[in-house]
Parts: sequence; structure tokens; C-alpha cells
Amino acid sequence: MRSWLIVCCVALVSAALGQYKMRKIISSTLLLAGLFIDSSGQVAAQETAQSAHEFSFLSIDEKTPINLGDYAGKAVLIVNTASFCGFTKQYNGLQNLWKKYEAKGLVVIGVPSNDFGAQEPKSEREIKNFCQGAFGVTFPLTQKYRVKGHGAHPFYAWANKATLGKGAPRWNFHKYLIGPDGKLIAWYSSAVKPMSANVITAVETALSK
Repeated sequence: MRSWLIVCCVALVSAALGQYKMRKIISSTLLLAGLFIDSSGQVAAQETAQSAHEFSFLSIDEKTPINLGDYAGKAVLIVNTASFCGFTKQYNGLQNLWKKYEAKGLVVIGVPSNDFGAQEPKSEREIKNFCQGAFGVTFPLTQKYRVKGHGAHPFYAWANKATLGKGAPRWNFHKYLIGPDGKLIAWYSSAVKPMSANVITAVETALSK
């Protein structure tokens, strides 16, 4: 009798674990599927009381400050990047966007991060060489930062709050567009290409103000 009880308990536990694993698989699948769906969001003015111009990063090589306040009057696109990601080819689009609108007042900033899939394990020097060699990147790059969770860079903590968590990065190559006044205008998921109509329209609108 005791043996049967043990067998029954093991069966119940196994079934419960199976359902748990299945829920985890389904949840992970839905998350990954969401990364490949173009999504973006506009940010209401009242949600961004603080200005992005109050934040700064350190550059990838010289470790000198990249003060966002120095870009007052310009539009800034900030993107968390990684070298071993399915979206890494977006460096091409970011470079093309930078070349097309730099003279008109757009600044593109790449923020390497190892937060998603450990897809940016390289050192800053290796990242810089890779970006310049493989994609001809000339726009500013920062040192590696965390962009999610409690240890996130203050800019990302601010942007997450400004979008009420809806616009937080879920993967590499998430994009934030900052207006000339330092306000967060919009966010774009990883699947939204830098040269997409949505991004270009928003950039041109920001630069016209």
C-alpha cells in the first residue's frame, strides 16, 4: 500500500513539473515571438517630467563623458547593442541613419550591453574594433552598461519609468528617440529597423522642431 502511495505521489509531482515546464516553454516562446513583431510607442509629455539631458555615459574608448545635455537642440537615438545577436546587422541601418541626418542634427548613440542572451561578452576595445571593422560605425559608442533591472544605467531607469514599463528593452537593439528639448519622444522594439518609415518620420519630425 505504501509503495502505491509513493508511486502516486511521484506521478503527481512529475505531472506538476511537466505543466510548469510547459508553461515556461510557452512563456519563453511568446516572449521571443514578440521580439520579431514591429512595435513602438509614443510617450506622453506628462510622463517625462525629467529631461534626458541630465544623464551621461562614458565613451567606449577614452572613458570621457558623453553628456546628453551637450546635444540640446538635437534629436538623439539611443540603442542598446550587442555583437552576437540576430539584430546585429542593424548596425548598418544605424550607421546609414546617422550619415543621412547627422548634418541635420541627429545623434545616434550605441550602448553595448550583455543583458540579453549574454550576446555582448567582448571588451570595450574589441567591441569598438568589431563595430568599426565590420560595419564602419562612426557614431558614438559607450562603454558596456546594464540596461535592465536594478543595476540599469540611470538613463534606462528613467526611460523605463517614462514609458510606464511598456517601452523597456526586451532584447538587444531597442531604440529610444529623444527630442531636441531632452524629452523622450518614442521607443521602438528590436524588430523595428533603424531606416524604417516609422523611425525616419519621427526623426524628421523631431528635427523640424
